[in-house]
This record gives sequence, C-alpha cells and structure tokens, in this order.
Amino acid sequence: MTAAPHLARATGDGRRETNAAMVLRTVLDHGPVARRAIAERSGLSPAAVSRQCTDLVRLGLVRELPELVASKGVGRPQIPVDLHTGEGGGPLVGGVHIGVPGSTFGLLDLRGRLLDRRSLPHDDIAPADLPVRIVQGLRAFLGEAVRGRRLLGVGAALGGWVDPAAGTVVRHERLGWAQRPLAAEISRGLGGLDVRVDNHARAVAQSEILFGRPAARRSLVHIFIGNVVDAALGIAGVVHQGPGSGAGDVAHLPVPDSTAVCSCGRSGCLEATASNTAVAHTAVRRGIVPEPDVFLVVDAAAAGDRRADRLLRERARAVGRATALLLDVLNPDLVVVTEHSSLVNPEYLEEIRGAAVDHSHVCGDPERIVSPHAGTAVLPVAAGTVLLNPLFRSPLATSLR
Repeated sequence: MTAAPHLARATGDGRRETNAAMVLRTVLDHGPVARRAIAERSGLSPAAVSRQCTDLVRLGLVRELPELVASKGVGRPQIPVDLHTGEGGGPLVGGVHIGVPGSTFGLLDLRGRLLDRRSLPHDDIAPADLPVRIVQGLRAFLGEAVRGRRLLGVGAALGGWVDPAAGTVVRHERLGWAQRPLAAEISRGLGGLDVRVDNHARAVAQSEILFGRPAARRSLVHIFIGNVVDAALGIAGVVHQGPGSGAGDVAHLPVPDSTAVCSCGRSGCLEATASNTAVAHTAVRRGIVPEPDVFLVVDAAAAGDRRADRLLRERARAVGRATALLLDVLNPDLVVVTEHSSLVNPEYLEEIRGAAVDHSHVCGDPERIVSPHAGTAVLPVAAGTVLLNPLFRSPLATSLR
C-alpha cells in the first residue's frame, strides 16, 4: 500500500475533522497499524493521533486489535488499530448502480470490498416507475444482506449528467429522466437513510483513488464504455465536477477513422461508435447474435466466434484511439477503462492499449492504461464509494448523520 498523503495541518474549527480524515486514511492504507506509526506517516502529533483514534473507535469506524500485540516487549505495548470490518461487525454501506438494461445492488465494507450483490433487470419497467421499483428491490436486498449490522447509507451511481450536491439527475437521455431528485426519492423509500448520488464515471474514478493503484491519487482519467459513454478526471485525489457538475461528457468525442452516424447529426462520435448499444446493433446486422445484447456478443467471442471477437477488437481499437486523444490533452498518470469485454478478457485491454499508444503523441507506456481494480465488481463497488468517499473525507460529520 502507499503512504497517506501529507496534507497541511488544519487550524481552527476544521482541524479536528481534517485530522480525523488523515488518521482514517492512514489506517485504510496501512492497517492494522500502531498509533505511533500513524503519527509518523501522517505528520500528526502522537497526542492528536490518540485523540482521533479514540473518536473513530467510539464511532465504530476503527477498532483496536489487542490480540496482535506481541506477548513480550519493552515498554508500553502498542495496540494496533484497523478499520472496523470483517464478519465480527463493523459498519456497511449499500450501493446501487442504475444502468439502462438493469440495476446492480451491492453491500460493501469500509475497505470497499463487495460482500454481496444482486441484479434487478429493467425489463418492462417504465422510466417513470423505475425509482420505485429500484427502491423496492434495494430495500429487500439490504434487509437480507445487512443481517443486523450498522448500515451507514447508500450510494447510487448512474450515467448521464448528475449533480451530486443537489442529489439530482439533471439529464439521463436513455432513461428519459430530467431534473429527477433521485437521492431524495431513494432516501424516502429507505426510511430516511443517508443517500448520495453521482455519475458512474466519477464514482469509478473516486473508487480508484480510494482503493486502487497509487498512481490514481496523482492524476487519472477514467473512461466508461457502456450503453452510456462518459469520463471523469481526477487530480491530486479530487475528482473534477465542473460548473453544475457537468464535467465528463465525452459521448461526442471524435474517433479517428470512425464513420458511425450519431444522433447529433455528425459521424464518428465515441458513443455512436463504441457504446454497448452501437456494438450490439452491429452484431445483429452482421448475424453474430439474434438480439441486440452486448453480453451475448462477449459470450459468443468467448465461445470461439471469430466474428464476435473481430467486432470486440474493433471496438477496443476505437476506444484506444479516443483514449489517445485524452492522453494527449491531459497526460494523466493513469487511464482507467471500464469496458466489459476487456474486464473479462485481457486481450481486449491489450487492443485498447495498442491503439492508444500508436495514436498518442505523449504516451509510450501501455501500462498506464488499466482496467478498474475491482474487476467485474466495478459498478457496485463504485456505487458504494459514492457514500464512502465523503465518509473518508469527513468521518466525524458523515458518520454522525
């Protein structure tokens, strides 16, 4: 694991909260860890670390592990502390990723580990009725999965333009939603539980910063390729929102050599070229699958269908060319690509990497382009991170909500 970032010490009213966040992040990175080591890594005084650990233990976010103390030693024993996780207890968070064909529910611990999951197909559910059905399914899932443990809240992630500060889906064209107060709707359905919402590309980016590779904390670009195509930018551990939280719309980013016609009236846009919807319809036209479902295409390729494999490699190269454009403009330490075929078969990730490096003017290292750390669990983990991120930034305030 990497060392916790050495943040400047806060003063005044915000000092206690900032120090608690530094301690909690250090425990996330290095736990189980003794208080003395936390002080050394965070730059806080031993007395400040002791106070914050006491608060975090009292709130149930951190636990002491006296069983790890050596039986013989000189001086006062240093009792390690760690995040309160495991079968013995500890708080949990729920997550729901709302996609176009279906939603995925997840239950996470404080380390972002997926403990349970369930799917809810959206077949025959009208967009206006979808929030109610999601709440019903989520309530049933949590009732069975939580099993008496403390639930801190629920994070929800979805595509389109989402304003996390307002808890509103500003625009999601594929679901027909506009100015939808999704956080409030879900919270009411769950009895007032704390609910946070965000765009899924930003949620994955934040998940990488919290739980993923060290380079993600310096700078990253995340590209999400699903039925919706969007992106997110993170710098120094913060995911960029932009005015009105509108950052990340790359659906109409031009893909060199693509002639796919887009609904915007132009050709060669990334979403029209590489989205799940576009690839699935191409697969039907080519006679690869009987119905437009990208997962059927991935299954066909895995079963040895060369036409399906060729189509997925075409998509991977298109994603790679778009990645090259973002690399040249932003030059991040890391590019994270969420795209289903490359999650289940690393050969498609290699196609993305190859096209990106071939077309980029600044990146010659394919290892800078990676899949999400959570693998095929990326979406429910990212959704739960929508709730975990504010917890790690403000543990005292968030955990008392």
